[in-house]
Amino acid sequence: MPERRYTVYLLRCADGSLYAGITDDLARRLATHNAGKGAKYTRARLPVEVAWKRGQQLPRHARQLEYALKALRRADKERLVAGDLALWRRLRRLAVTPL
Repeated sequence: MPERRYTVYLLRCADGSLYAGITDDLARRLATHNAGKGAKYTRARLPVEVAWKRGQQLPRHARQLEYALKALRRADKERLVAGDLALWRRLRRLAVTPL
């Protein structure tokens, strides 16, 4: 049985802030957030929308990337949203440790 793959994502909240998370079903997770049943952070900042995502991550790598995304400065998160692939590659290289 193949290992489940995850999506790392950034949500743009109604107040303009960005929230980082991981999920194996982005549509379901977005609906959960917008129903007010997601993370405590997003509950107070509804509605939210997907600003950026990268799928097909191994579970361990997704957790490492989520942690790295949460640690980024807002300006760097905005760079990812704007499509800065060099920043994404650097983040992956630094955050993901080999098995």
